[in-house]
Amino acid sequence: MSKCVAAGRHHSEAKGISMFIIYIIVTIVTVAANVFAAVVDFRHPQWVVDNITRWGGSQSWLFTLGALKAAGALGLMIGIGVPLVGVAAATGLVLFFVGAIVVVTRARWYSHLPWPATYLFLAVASLALRLAV
Repeated sequence: MSKCVAAGRHHSEAKGISMFIIYIIVTIVTVAANVFAAVVDFRHPQWVVDNITRWGGSQSWLFTLGALKAAGALGLMIGIGVPLVGVAAATGLVLFFVGAIVVVTRARWYSHLPWPATYLFLAVASLALRLAV
């Protein structure tokens, strides 16, 4: 094997390891954010109840919304070792937060868009990186 081919393979392997490390970091941040959001939903603080009511929802939805976020976080963690699960979980979270953006936009509460947009960005990043590694 020529030195050029061997050097190219080593560079490619190092790049793959670096991408995987970035994927792990982004996924862990996404998991932590969604676990936090799920716990907030499960605890029903007044500000969350006020927000969901203003957006046209009901306090009774909070458990289900929290469970979906927690399931997405769990799926992302499992997806580190089982890629198809990671893709499914990240896709689910992307759809969830697109829906959240639609709800906030329909309520015309534009100042709240950065919150679901941040979670959407993390979910998209986790999905893109899962597909890349």
